[in-house]
Amino acid sequence: MAIESGHATSAGPMRAAVVHPRTRRHPGGDPSEYRTPEAYLAEAVGLAKAIALDVRHAEVVGLNEVHPKTYIGSGKVESLAATIAAHEIGVVIFDGPLTGIQQRNLEKDLAAKVIDRTGLILEIFGQRARTAEGALQVELAALEYQKSRLVRSWTHLERQRGGFGFLGGPGETQIEADRRVIRDRIGKIKRELDRTKKTRGLHRENRNKVPWPTVALVGYTNAGKSTLFNRLAGSEVFAADMLFATLDPTMRGVTLPSGRKVILSDTVGFIADLPPQLVAAFRATLEEVVQADILLHVRDIAHPDTNAQRADVLAVLTDLGVADAEQRMIEVLNKIDVLDADTRAHVVNTAARDPRQVALSAQTGDGIDRLMVALERQMATTREVIDVDVPLGDGQTLAWLYAKGVVHERQDDDAIAHIRVGLQPADAGRFRKRKATAD
Repeated sequence: MAIESGHATSAGPMRAAVVHPRTRRHPGGDPSEYRTPEAYLAEAVGLAKAIALDVRHAEVVGLNEVHPKTYIGSGKVESLAATIAAHEIGVVIFDGPLTGIQQRNLEKDLAAKVIDRTGLILEIFGQRARTAEGALQVELAALEYQKSRLVRSWTHLERQRGGFGFLGGPGETQIEADRRVIRDRIGKIKRELDRTKKTRGLHRENRNKVPWPTVALVGYTNAGKSTLFNRLAGSEVFAADMLFATLDPTMRGVTLPSGRKVILSDTVGFIADLPPQLVAAFRATLEEVVQADILLHVRDIAHPDTNAQRADVLAVLTDLGVADAEQRMIEVLNKIDVLDADTRAHVVNTAARDPRQVALSAQTGDGIDRLMVALERQMATTREVIDVDVPLGDGQTLAWLYAKGVVHERQDDDAIAHIRVGLQPADAGRFRKRKATAD
């Protein structure tokens, strides 16, 4: 069956090969955070399938050193060329960083299109973005990527369908990108995104006036964030068993068992070696994560590389400038429903002994009650207790304090209410700013 992404022929989806180059150096660090070469290859195959490519061949290529002309050695290039010809493969996914020269040489030697990991992720993002802002952010990242290479065609500006043309199509003309046009387009996109950023900032200021803390879902791609978001918010955000099902941020109000409300935010999934162009392009969107009162780190606890994925997420958060991520974080050990009975019991019991962990299944709802308790507990432990004096006639401020915080003590005399209240640090700052403005 033909696909609608523009990467198919009349005979069906474009055939692809996936190659993961692996140097023989020992990675060092925590062994539990290692990924095997086969795990990297499996993830790359999943990325290729995310844009409906028909993967006919996948292999790990061991390297003693990187070859400057083709990254992999000439002998391996010859062997791979024979495989590509035998399977009539149209595109080769190279799960690593290629220079423009390496990409061009490989395409010549393999007689097939070649894209590296960054190009593949950009292609996926180009198809997944559902809002105008998301599309602009991905296009900006794609242009920054192309600007330094100038060995691919720039026909994607005229494309009406998803993706950015790195895969191209049969007979597509290779036109060298024009530096001036790219620079002008980048400038225009940045101006549009600046306007969007200002609008987002205004929305955030309006939310800050509402007495609700923010809770941001973060995690490795396909960990189940959107499924959990839907479970908590009762919404219908697009969720699927695929990589990068969500790109554009979504927010909903959620009421906790105590009656307190929070703003829940779903975000783009992270991945190992996330292209720096994308981190930069999505930085404005991910400010919701930086500003969040609580981070829910959703982990696929059933995945064999769950510890490595955890390390990758923390690394991206560090890149975003979230220095105190672990202090604001609850780890959500998701997908316990797919574990065997013994493993599931071990995971649930281990998490129960750690106040910063919750084991659950977003799919079935098992453990959601434990997550609600953990959220309430996290908000309580991070509250800043302050003493405030509020005129009894200022009903709006009194209501704000009761809705936003936990009132520990209150004494009224004449026209003043003397209140000791616990507030989230961000809310305590908002209250001081509110009071200073009033004064």
